[in-house]
Amino acid sequence: MLELILDLCNLVGGFLLAIGLLALLPRAGDDLGRFAGRLAPFGWIVGIAALVCGGYFLIVHLVSGPHVFHFEIVGLAVGVLLLWDRLRAGAVARRLGGSGELPASGSRGAGLVLAIFGIIAMIVGLQGLLTPD
Repeated sequence: MLELILDLCNLVGGFLLAIGLLALLPRAGDDLGRFAGRLAPFGWIVGIAALVCGGYFLIVHLVSGPHVFHFEIVGLAVGVLLLWDRLRAGAVARRLGGSGELPASGSRGAGLVLAIFGIIAMIVGLQGLLTPD
């Protein structure tokens, strides 16, 4: 059951990270943007679930093998990226004079990196759903 939760977290979290690029799709971009807008307030729940499941499987596979899988690494990264503003709490950023937040997923700059990672996370989540455990 935890494998399914991790795969769904990779899929949904990747969607939330990649919405900047997905919104540019002709004919489907507006609908995807509205769906992401409704789903975005629950992104922190997806982030926590991805961190918990990814961390659990990372510990299990480090201790008892066979090896660490990419599903866990992507799940941990999705969790951290979705929870970045809550993890930082703005304290360090105020000292450095920056905003302390990750750039919004978009089609340019650092947001493009987040969007590309989101697409990768969606592919990994889909692969996890289709791979027999």
